Amino acid sequence: MLTAQENEQLTRVGAGTPMGELQRRYWHPIAAVEELKDSYTKRVRLLGEDLVLFRDRGGKLGLIAEFCPHRRASLAYGIPEMDGIRCPYHGWKFDATGACTDQPNEPAGSTFKDRVHASGYAVQALGGMVFAYLGPQPAPLLPKWDGFVAEGAIRHVGQAIVPCNWLQIMENSLDPVHTEWLHGHLQEFIEEKAEQAGTRYQISRHHLKIAFDEFPYGIYKRRLLAGASEESDDWRVGHPILFPNILAVGSGGGHLWKVHAYQMRVPMDDENTLHYWYMAYEPPAGVDVPPALLERTARYDFPYRDEAGEFRLNIVDAQDVMAWITQGRIAKRELEKLGTTDSGVILYRKMLQRELAKVARGEDPMGVIRSAAENDALSIPVERDKAHFTDGFESHMRRTQVQHSPFAQDLKRVFADFSRQRLAEKIPILNHA
Repeated sequence: MLTAQENEQLTRVGAGTPMGELQRRYWHPIAAVEELKDSYTKRVRLLGEDLVLFRDRGGKLGLIAEFCPHRRASLAYGIPEMDGIRCPYHGWKFDATGACTDQPNEPAGSTFKDRVHASGYAVQALGGMVFAYLGPQPAPLLPKWDGFVAEGAIRHVGQAIVPCNWLQIMENSLDPVHTEWLHGHLQEFIEEKAEQAGTRYQISRHHLKIAFDEFPYGIYKRRLLAGASEESDDWRVGHPILFPNILAVGSGGGHLWKVHAYQMRVPMDDENTLHYWYMAYEPPAGVDVPPALLERTARYDFPYRDEAGEFRLNIVDAQDVMAWITQGRIAKRELEKLGTTDSGVILYRKMLQRELAKVARGEDPMGVIRSAAENDALSIPVERDKAHFTDGFESHMRRTQVQHSPFAQDLKRVFADFSRQRLAEKIPILNHA
């Protein structure tokens, strides 16, 4: 249990707050690259700041404060130029750093523009996503996690704005036991109510033990389910939480398909989180992948509520969102009663407090990368056999947000063709969840 004061320290992300300063030491995803292919601007809310991501006519990306320093008009409606963007109200021009480079109606020779500056932040594109860094210079390197640099991968990303604090979303990832109930027994109950009783999901098996191990980039969580061997990847390898706000999940593709999955929890402000589900599928040699699947990173909105406004509790990811939101905008951790299965949550909170202290001392927190050699060799092992899911790709499509991807049907066809090719060879088909 945390005190109310400790809870405030770990949840508030505005500039100048302890957690806000820690979060500003990391790169955060803010958009899919394709969002700026047909548009020059996108509004961004990040760490309590209202910003505009823009693409100038030269193709360069910039991220600056949304409201023009002149009369506070929104630059989301700005006019792009070759080397910046102009305010639509009076034409003041800003470059990607936020510097004012032109004030067309000021007198010739005026130096007023040199004294005007909007907040401007570094942005980079990687793996079809745009990342932003809001912290002090020099900026660390943008981590080259496996799924973002894999060659020839099929990529897509789902997103949702979740109306709650980022921390309760991350703590979910340090709580392996919730899967037994939230994604296992609850799913079975939902199907029972829908008169689809009979299915029993492997993930509803009892957790015999759980474990957590710190490593240089975060925490590995591991679980051993009833009936599983200690040689299973879920126990032997586990899957990593990349500090401070990314969950990396392995595939069920084994040695055939290599699937990278990341859940990225971006703090928009104290009470709202931009959640990304990022997937990258590396097909085996010889698989015929339509070029359209490789040419873009498709983005889609994940509707975690149905038309009546109820949570879509037959979808795994919506089950998670329900658990996050129903804790309140900011969970009242001073009212908690933690048990033995909450050891991962407790470890993560202690880690956050430790890293806050580092930043307060002027040190880099964990996982900040400044060595190009380290970044070029960045590979994080994740579980591959996914022994607790045995329902196959069709079940994965039905039970997760992936079904809402623009690529969903194309993906199913690719996997179906691959399965048919391998059937005669008696090689296991893809089993991803």
